[in-house]
Amino acid sequence: MFHRMRRRAAEPSDAERRFFEQAARLADQVPPYIERAWTADQPVEPVPAVEDFLPPELRVASHDQLEGRMTSWKQPLVLDGELVACAECGAYRDWLILSTHDQIWLRCRAGHQQHETRLDTAWYNRNTGPADATHATFEDGLRHLGH
Repeated sequence: MFHRMRRRAAEPSDAERRFFEQAARLADQVPPYIERAWTADQPVEPVPAVEDFLPPELRVASHDQLEGRMTSWKQPLVLDGELVACAECGAYRDWLILSTHDQIWLRCRAGHQQHETRLDTAWYNRNTGPADATHATFEDGLRHLGH
């Protein structure tokens, strides 16, 4: 019984045989839509260029067109195992983090600013979400974030 099964498996079935025969007949044929594409000698008309798909009022400025970015940071900020505190008033939470010219600045609620060398733009990008607004002045940004 097993011998018959092995012998039968060694030979192609009828369906396989028909498939191979049809594949051999179609091997040198080209589908009509491909043939039409090859024989089309019509020059392709250039597509007219469009300025942009968004109207100017909906466009968002790219990072190189902005002076900087800011976000609020309500919880305490811990860097290298050390709690960051304001050098002037000692505040340690409710920061405003400013990213400008590849530098990170921290601004406390009292308005004191200090440069934070342990942070960089990559850290800022990883830890902040997308911008929800753009502002013409720094003061407008402060008002928007409640500072």
